[in-house]
Order: sequence, then structure tokens, then C-alpha cells
Amino acid sequence: MVVVGDVVVVVGAVVDVVVVGAVVVVDGSVDVVVELMVDAAVVDGVDVVVGREVVGVVVPAVVVGAPAVGSPWRVIAQETPPATPTPNKAPMAARNLRRLTSAMYRVCHRPGGGLGRLRSRLVPALEHLGSGKVREIYAIDDAELLFVATDRISAFDVILPDPIPDKGKVLTGLSLHWFDLLDTPNHLITADLSGVPGVADAERGELAGRAMVVHRAEVIPMECVIRGYLYGSSFKEYAAGGGPTTEHLPGGLEMASRLDEPIFTPATKAESGHDENLTEAEARDFVGNALYEELRTRSMDIYLRAAEYAAAHGIILADTKFEFGMVDGDIILIDEVLTPDSSRYWPADEWAPGRTMPSYDKQPVRDWLEAQDWDKTPPAPELPADVVEATRNRYVHAFETLTGTSFDDYAKSAVT
Repeated sequence: MVVVGDVVVVVGAVVDVVVVGAVVVVDGSVDVVVELMVDAAVVDGVDVVVGREVVGVVVPAVVVGAPAVGSPWRVIAQETPPATPTPNKAPMAARNLRRLTSAMYRVCHRPGGGLGRLRSRLVPALEHLGSGKVREIYAIDDAELLFVATDRISAFDVILPDPIPDKGKVLTGLSLHWFDLLDTPNHLITADLSGVPGVADAERGELAGRAMVVHRAEVIPMECVIRGYLYGSSFKEYAAGGGPTTEHLPGGLEMASRLDEPIFTPATKAESGHDENLTEAEARDFVGNALYEELRTRSMDIYLRAAEYAAAHGIILADTKFEFGMVDGDIILIDEVLTPDSSRYWPADEWAPGRTMPSYDKQPVRDWLEAQDWDKTPPAPELPADVVEATRNRYVHAFETLTGTSFDDYAKSAVT
């Protein structure tokens, strides 16, 4: 069973003595917002969607109510799971569990709101390789991948239930801009999806502006962070007495101080949770001296050129991180580059050391979450509409200021 477009199947089932569910739908309205990595399956002859990963809200198996007239929902099957899993049902469920396909869905709904549509689109013709906090990765063939930037947003290492409209297009558009401007070896092949096999016109329209075809690369598992200013976690580390990211800095610096020379502060690339900052000695031991020097030199060169370009556009590039990989023995730049998600951008005319700086990123989200009674573990609270809008505006402003291009024009041109 493959579900494409606006048809979503949500039925609970008991599998291996664990009640696994999906989206709560009561009287045709979605009660929660979740993101599911799902397996379509058959349990005891009933089509179900079995959640393997629920980001934001862990939902038990539920009864799916009848959708309201005119809503995009349609119920494929219904099953009322027992309040307590029955042990003797588990073996039968396990025997009958038949996996058919995998997909990623973003189900969004706000009463009276305009976010009720899929934000992570299924590409059924391609093998889905993995999901990050923002990206979906699909295999095109042995040499190429399809990278799709969704509108998901995370804070404090938790993916939030509310997408930021057009965020994925901003990230992709800015990456394309920088890849072209920097002219450094990178993984980009094309943003033209017409040659991707099996992708229908409707899917290309949905993916346009937020997807790109890239080379497969062997990822170097060390993030290359360049800091030109002392801020964020690095300043907290410095103020607490120092650590890996500040080991070479002099004393007497303030928050947002401009460093005499940018510093290279690599970190391990974690599969989940926080990356771990490395001292210079640890980083050299981790990747070897020769590769360390190559990554440091390339990262510093890219940062300095990008910082000079940003400064000419009235923006400070305070810090950023790069990822590199190997293709046929060559080191290339991979993933996104110099976006508001991977970089800290400040308005140059508002910079002053010793105080908090406004930034062109998800700062409105972080500020709002910090003011809530939330322990920074899933599920995260839903974002107010004004916070979502303010965050979108910052991403779009960064795009337009750095590229000199109207975001609306970019979005329109991507689908033509």
C-alpha cells in the first residue's frame, strides 16, 4: 500500500506486544501534529500504518474517526485496539506483519489555519535512504542521490511539530547560490529534476526549489566549524573557563567579540543529539594530520571568501560549519552550505561586542521556547502563528539580502 499526495491512512495495530500508532484523528480533525517514518503493513488482514519513529509526540494506537465532509482525509481501514496489548495476539501479529513500502509524511493541521498539507513528500519511485532533522535522502542510482530540504525546524535537538513555510526552499536556494559563487569542488550535480527517473510531474512541482541531485560521497565524520566571533555555546564555554572551541583564545573577550583571526573548531558528526567538540589534538588524532590540515585550509578559505561577500551585503558571517566527503579519492564540499541553519548571520549595522545579537535564523523560535515551561525533550510545544511567520521572514530576508534576488522570483523560477 503506497499512499501518495493528500491521502493518509492512520490505523492503530498491536505488533509484538507494543501498541504502535499514528495520527490521532477524531471527527475528521487532526488532534496532534506528528512526523512518521512509516511502514505500510498488513496485520490480521487489516491495512495499517505502523509508526517506527514519531518525532514530537509519541502517540498510542488510536481509533480513526470518520473524516469531515470535504476534508482531504479518507479512512482506508479501522481497527479498535485493546486498551492493554494482549500477549497471545503478538505472535499472530508478528507472523502476519507484511512490510510493503516506506515513506515519510508530514501531517500538519491547525483549526482554521493554512498549514494542513504534507511537508515531507514521498518520492515513491526512489529508495528512501534516510531522514535528517531537515533533509530527506533518496537513492537515484549507485552514483547519485536526491537531497530534499523540508520545512521542518528543530531547536535544542528536538524537531518541532510546526514547519516553517518555505524554509526548505530557502536552504536549497542559498546553497545553490553559494555553490555557484564559491566555485569550490562540491557534490552538486543539478537542481533540474527532469532527469530523475520515475518522478512524476506533480512530484517535481512539489520538490522544485527544495531538492537537488548530488554525487554520492563517503562522508568524512567531522564537522568543520569556523568561528570569526565569540558567541553562543563557544562563549558559554569561554566564560566557564575554556574548552575545546576556545583553547587558543586569549583572555578578556566579551560576548560577540570579533576574533583577531577566525578559528577552526571541529566536532564529531553525531548521528543524533549533540555533536562533540574536539580539541585540536583530538581532531588530528581523529582524522590524521594530513586530512586535518586539508579540511582546516579549505574551511578557512571558504569562510573568509563568504564572510567578505556577506560583509559587502551588510551581513556579518559570525560562524558556520561545513561538511566534506570523498568521491573517487577527491575531497568535496557536501550537504548544505552557508545557510541560516548551518551559519550564524548578523546584521552588520547592529553589531556591538558585549551583548546579544539578532540573527537571521530561528532565533524567534528559540526565544519563544526559552520562555515556555518546557524541559527541551519531546514533545515540543506548538509554535504560535506569529512566531512561525517571524521565523519565515528571517529566513527569506537572509536569502534576499545575500542573493540580491526576490525569494518569490526564485520559487517561481524553480517550477518553470
